[in-house]
Amino acid sequence: MTTSPVLIVGAGIGGLSVALTLHQIGVPCVVFESVADIKPLGLGINIQPNAIRELYELGFCQESLDMIGLQTREWALVGLNGNEVYSEPRGLTAGYKWPQYSVHRGGLQMLLYRAALDRLGADSVRTGLKVTGYCNHPDGKGVTALLRSRDGKCSRVEGSLLIAADGLHSAVRQQMYPDQPPIQWGGAIMWRGVTKGTPIRTGASFVGLGTHRHRVVFYPISAPDPLTGLADINWIAEITVDNSGGWPDGDWNKQVRHEDFMHHFEHWNYDWIDIPAMLRGAPAVFEYPMIDREPVPTWVDGNVALLGDAAHVMYPTGSNGASQAIIDARVLGAAMLEHGVNSRALQAYDTLLCAEMSQLVLRNRGAGPFGLLNLLDDRCGGVFDNIDDVIPRAERDEFMLRYKTAAGFAAEKLNAAASTIPPGASVRQQLS
Repeated sequence: MTTSPVLIVGAGIGGLSVALTLHQIGVPCVVFESVADIKPLGLGINIQPNAIRELYELGFCQESLDMIGLQTREWALVGLNGNEVYSEPRGLTAGYKWPQYSVHRGGLQMLLYRAALDRLGADSVRTGLKVTGYCNHPDGKGVTALLRSRDGKCSRVEGSLLIAADGLHSAVRQQMYPDQPPIQWGGAIMWRGVTKGTPIRTGASFVGLGTHRHRVVFYPISAPDPLTGLADINWIAEITVDNSGGWPDGDWNKQVRHEDFMHHFEHWNYDWIDIPAMLRGAPAVFEYPMIDREPVPTWVDGNVALLGDAAHVMYPTGSNGASQAIIDARVLGAAMLEHGVNSRALQAYDTLLCAEMSQLVLRNRGAGPFGLLNLLDDRCGGVFDNIDDVIPRAERDEFMLRYKTAAGFAAEKLNAAASTIPPGASVRQQLS
């Protein structure tokens, strides 16, 4: 087995999952991160059971995940008039062998980061170094990454492979696809925040309320405080506008005032939830466009591969962006077990995931599981008394099963699947 390290671009959830996976199977690696100091940024995300399984098999226990989030017990859609459209149990309560978690994104990143430093060593994650490009070696054996430090100094580093988990604005993807279309914005604007509040329904429910073009999503990302009963409630308020002129602001993530968006939701007060009060309760609110990129035909160029958002940034309508980055890392590790640390492993990884995830990107663009609200709007304008008269239960169940199957977390199939990486497996053992 080669001793030249695998070079990983980005110390986000995807990049750190790659590093931990490679360490688990005995492959040396190093992570390069452009920021000087890794901090727990971001808000709430959901980690699906297929990815939680992989985290468990990476050595993370339930107690460590409970420290950064909450096991999700229900997923529910509610129409604009307050009547329920659909609900289903999630995680263990849905029959999965593994839970679903609602977590703070930065908390998960820091959990992975601390584990990487502990397992791989303090020099395994090198901060303040941006990977600006790459050169595949002419003999097909290895790759050179081009680096730039925060003070502008350029350098080069040699590796066996380069795995680019450098996100939406990936420099590696840009080199791989210099003529790729610009970031695609479909017209949806999201405002996000976290508010102290009392959890509703099961106490660990993910709730989507409204229409496919005008909605609020909220769910707790912490257990209630034993003294106050209040939990951290992560929320996303969203509207869809005309996108013909493109995103009007070059800022993809900015803090805004409550009065900049509250008027869209001012009258959303129900007997079971006061939406305006929840939105106003967040100490800080951030605005994001809902964006993705057009799928590409392959994520691989020689000894270089894209992973996570660099490969398949998608609308956050199915709660599977971070989950898929973890799955990507594990599938990549399994490919190396089978083929070695070489371009054949990258091709196998690409064959297994690229086309499938490209379809998921497009499915999420079409509203993902929130597509039930599209059906509702088409059939009754979103106003109804009995949902079964509009979308029968069997049709709703079939719709959701199709989505979960496409996203890789249908319960029966996942429960029956063998481990992505067999316990104790190493590249050296597998290839000997």
